[in-house]
Amino acid sequence: MKNTAKVAHKYIAPDYYNLDDLFTDEQKLIRGAVRDWVNEKVAPYINDWAQNNECPTHLIPEMGQLGLFGPFLPQKYGCPGLDYMSYGIIMQEIERADSGLRSMASVQSSLVMYPIYKYGSEEQRMKYLPKLATGEWMGCFGLTEPDFGSNPAGMLTNFKDMGDHYLLNGAKTWISNAPFAQIAVVWAKDERGKIRGLIVERGMEGFSTPEIHNKWSLRASTTGELVFDNVKVPKENLLPNVAGLKGPLGCLDSARYGISWGVIGSAMDCYSTALNYAQERIQFDKPIASFQLTQKKLAEMVTEITKAQLLTYRLGQMKVAETATAAQISLAKRNNVNMAIQIAREARQILGGMGITGDYPIMRHSMNLESVITYEGTHDIHLLITGMDITGISAFR
Repeated sequence: MKNTAKVAHKYIAPDYYNLDDLFTDEQKLIRGAVRDWVNEKVAPYINDWAQNNECPTHLIPEMGQLGLFGPFLPQKYGCPGLDYMSYGIIMQEIERADSGLRSMASVQSSLVMYPIYKYGSEEQRMKYLPKLATGEWMGCFGLTEPDFGSNPAGMLTNFKDMGDHYLLNGAKTWISNAPFAQIAVVWAKDERGKIRGLIVERGMEGFSTPEIHNKWSLRASTTGELVFDNVKVPKENLLPNVAGLKGPLGCLDSARYGISWGVIGSAMDCYSTALNYAQERIQFDKPIASFQLTQKKLAEMVTEITKAQLLTYRLGQMKVAETATAAQISLAKRNNVNMAIQIAREARQILGGMGITGDYPIMRHSMNLESVITYEGTHDIHLLITGMDITGISAFR
C-alpha cells in the first residue's frame, strides 16, 4: 500500500489565540490519543482509500477501543462518559484526516446511539449501546427519502400496527453506513401520521441496503439506501420516549454540533498543508510564501479558522451546560462548513497543479466538504433557520 503521509507528518494544528490554555488536561490527552492514532493508522493510507472508493471498516474495532463511538454517553452502557467538549475535539481530529471517517463515527454516535439512549427504553439501551460502543455492531440513521430531504415532515415511509408486530414500508436514501450496518434507526409515520422511531435489524425479511455508487465525494465512506418491503418489526423495537419531528431533529442537533467541530479539522489540515508548501515551493528564486497574495490567503485562512475555533468553543460550553439551542448549533454548522470549503479552495490554489493530486489532501477535503455543506441541513436551510430565529418568522412556507 502506498504511503501518502508526505504532508501529514508536518502537521501543526493552528492555534493563533491559544485556545489550548482553555482545554483541560484530560481533553488534551484525549486529543493527543486520537491524533496519534490518526497519524499512524489513517493519514498514511486515507488518500488511497478515497481514490479506490474503499471504506476502512477494518478500523472500526480500534475506533471502538479508543472510545470514538458515543463518547458523551454514560459508562453504564459501555461508553466513555465524556462531555460534549471532548466529543467536539474527537470529531475535529477524525475529520482532520477525512470527513467520511468522521461521518462514520458521527452517525454511530449522534444518530444511532444518541436516540437509543435519549428516546429508547432501558432494555433497548442495554441491548444495543454496549455493542455499538465497541463497534461490534454499527448503525445507520434513516430520515432522508428520495423525495424528502430538507422537508422531512413530508416523509412517506410508514408502519402499521398488525397486532403482535409493526409492518414497515418505504425507502430512505443517502444513508451513511447503510450497506454494512447491523441496525438502522428509522423514522416513519404511524397510522395517525405521527413520526416515530423504529430500530430495524439486518436480517429482518424485506429489509435491504443497496449501496450508492459513483460518488465523487466521501469516497472513503460507504453510502446506501434503506428499503423496507413489508418488514415485520417487533413492537419492542419502537422508541417509546419521543413522537414527532423533534425526535430526529434532536439527533441532528447532536450531529451538527459534531460537524461544526469536525470541519475545522479539515480546514486546519488544508491550511497546514498550504503553509508548508508555500514555505518550500520556490518561484522567482524565493519561496512563494514571501509573496503578498500568498500571505493574504494564508492570513485570511488562519483568521477564519480562529474565528471558527472560538465559535465552537463557546458552543461547546453551552452544550456542556445544556443551554445550546438548535438555532445556535445550526449557525455554527453553516458558518464552519462554509469556512472550511472556502479554505480548501484557497489552499488548492496555493498548491497550483499539485493541489489536485492524491499526494496532498486538499482536493479530497474539498470534495468531501461539498457533501458536508449539504447533508444534515443545507447551507441555505441553515440560513433560514437563523433567519427564523432572529425574526420570529418562518420562511419555509
